[in-house]
Amino acid sequence: MDLWTALLDVLILLSAALVLGTLCERLKQSALLGYLLAGMLVGPNALNWMPNHEAVVKIAELGVALLLFTIGLEFSWQRLRTIGPIALGGGTLQVLATGALAAGVANTCGLDTRPAVAIGAIIALSSTACVLRLLIARSEIDGIYGRNALGILLLQDIAVVPLVIAVSMMSREGSRADVAWEVTRALLAAVLMAGVLYVLLKYVVPRLLGTDEAARNRELPILLAMITAVGAAWAAHQLGLSAALGPFIAGMLLAESPYAAQIRGDVSSLRTLFVTLFFSAIGTLADPAWTWQHWPLVLVVVAAIVIGKSAIVTGVALIFRSTIAHAVATGVCLAQVGEFSFVLAEIARENELIDADLFKLVIAATIGTLFLTPYLVAAAPALATLARRLSTRGAPTSTPQAPEASESVSSLHDHVVLIGFGPAGRRVAEALLTRHKSRIVVVELRRKSGDIARDYGLQVFTGDATHHEVLEHLHVEHARAVVVTVPDPSAARQIIAGVRALAPSTPVIARARYHVYRWELILAGAEIVIDEEDQVGVRVAAAVRRLLRGAEDR
Repeated sequence: MDLWTALLDVLILLSAALVLGTLCERLKQSALLGYLLAGMLVGPNALNWMPNHEAVVKIAELGVALLLFTIGLEFSWQRLRTIGPIALGGGTLQVLATGALAAGVANTCGLDTRPAVAIGAIIALSSTACVLRLLIARSEIDGIYGRNALGILLLQDIAVVPLVIAVSMMSREGSRADVAWEVTRALLAAVLMAGVLYVLLKYVVPRLLGTDEAARNRELPILLAMITAVGAAWAAHQLGLSAALGPFIAGMLLAESPYAAQIRGDVSSLRTLFVTLFFSAIGTLADPAWTWQHWPLVLVVVAAIVIGKSAIVTGVALIFRSTIAHAVATGVCLAQVGEFSFVLAEIARENELIDADLFKLVIAATIGTLFLTPYLVAAAPALATLARRLSTRGAPTSTPQAPEASESVSSLHDHVVLIGFGPAGRRVAEALLTRHKSRIVVVELRRKSGDIARDYGLQVFTGDATHHEVLEHLHVEHARAVVVTVPDPSAARQIIAGVRALAPSTPVIARARYHVYRWELILAGAEIVIDEEDQVGVRVAAAVRRLLRGAEDR
C-alpha cells in the first residue's frame, strides 16, 4: 500500500464529507447524512475517486475501535442507575427481543440458523452517534423519552462487545464442544486482558503521572489515552478478539481514574474525526446501482425495520412504565440500524456467514434507516401526541393516584401546583416550605421523585400533567399558581396549554431549559418564564462584579 496514496484517499473522503455535511446542515438536515452521501459519491461504486478504498476502510475500522474507547470513557454504572431501570433492563430486553424477531423473520425467509442470528444481531443495534446528536441539537435529551433513548443506547453500546464475539464464533466450524471451547477461550482472553489493563491503569499509570511535573504537562494524559486505546486494540487482535473490545474495556477503566475528565475533553475533537471518517467509509460500502435495481426489496426491508423496531422499543418502554406518548417517542427515535451494525456485517461477510448480495442489502437498508433518522426524531413529539390522543379516545377517563396527605382532592383551593420534582422543583418547594407548605401540591410522573416529595411532607399526585384529566383532578382553576419545572420543552408546552384551556386566569410560571424555547412557552400561555441561560448569565455577571469590587477595595 502506498502511504501517500492512502493519505490522499482519506483527504478526498474527508473533503467530500466537509462539503456535503455543510450542505446538509444548511438544508436543516443532519451532517451525518452528508458524510454517508460523501462516501457513496466518491466510493468505488460511484465516481471511484479512491483507488485505495480498502485501506481507508481499514483506517476507519481503527477509528471504530477508538470511538468505542471514547464511549467507554463516558460509561459508568452510576450513570445507568441515574437513568433508571429502563437502561439496564429495558436495553437488554430490547436487544434480545429485536435480535430474536429479526432472526426469526430471516430464518422464515430461507436463511440458515447462523446467518439468521447474525442478521438479528445486526438489526438489534441503533445509532448512538446519530440519535444522541439529534436529541442534543433539539434540546430533547433532558425529556423523558430522551432519557429513555439514552439508557437503551448505552446498553446497546455495551452489547456490541458480546455480539461481536458471538458473530465471530458462529463462523467457526466444528462440533458444539469445539464452539463452546472457542467461546470459553475468548471469554478467558477477555478477562485476562481486562485484568492486565486494570493493573496497569489502577497502579502503574498513577505512579507515572502522579508527579507534579506530569500534572503540569497536558500532553501526557493525551498520550496516555492514545497509547491505552491503540495498545488495547492491538492486544485484543493478538488474542483473537475483536479489536473494538480492548479500547472499550480500557475506556471504562480510565473513566474511573482522576484523569478521566481531562482525557474526555482532550479526545473530543478526535472523536469528531473518528465519527466523520467512519460514517464516510460506511458510505463507500454502498452500491447505488445494486440498490436501484433492487429498490422494492430495499424499501420493504427498511419499512419492516423501522416499524418493527419502533413497535418493540415502544413495548419495552411501556413495560418499564412509560406513558404511551413517551414510549412511542422513544420507539420512533430508535427505529434505525446503528453504526456498529456495519462492524457486525463486515465480520459476518468476512467469515462467510452472509453472501455478497445479502451484505449489499444489509448496507442499503441500514443507510436507508439512517437517512430517515433525522426526520423520525423530528416527528417523534408529534407522533407521541397523536398516540396519546388515540389511546384516550373512547377509553374511560383515568385519574391520577390520590395524594397520600390527609387533605382530600375536592378541598383543593388557593393552592400552588408544582409540576415536576427534579432539582428545580425541589428548590421551589424548599423556598416555600416555611410559610406555604400546606398549599404545595406536587405532580410527578416518576415514583422516585414522588417519594422524595413525600419525604418533604408534601401532597403528591402521581400522573402525567400533559393529560387534561390530571389537570382537572388538580383543580387548576382554583389554584393560586401553577409552576412548571419539567425540562422537556415539548411536555412543558403541552402542560401550559392544558392549564390555560382549563384555567384562563390562573398564573403560570414556567422554566425554560434553553433560551430558544422561551417564547414558545410564553405563546403557550405562561405569564412568567424563567430562562435558565439568561439567569446563568445574570448570576455569572453578578459574581464577576463582586470579584472586581473586592479587588478594588483591596
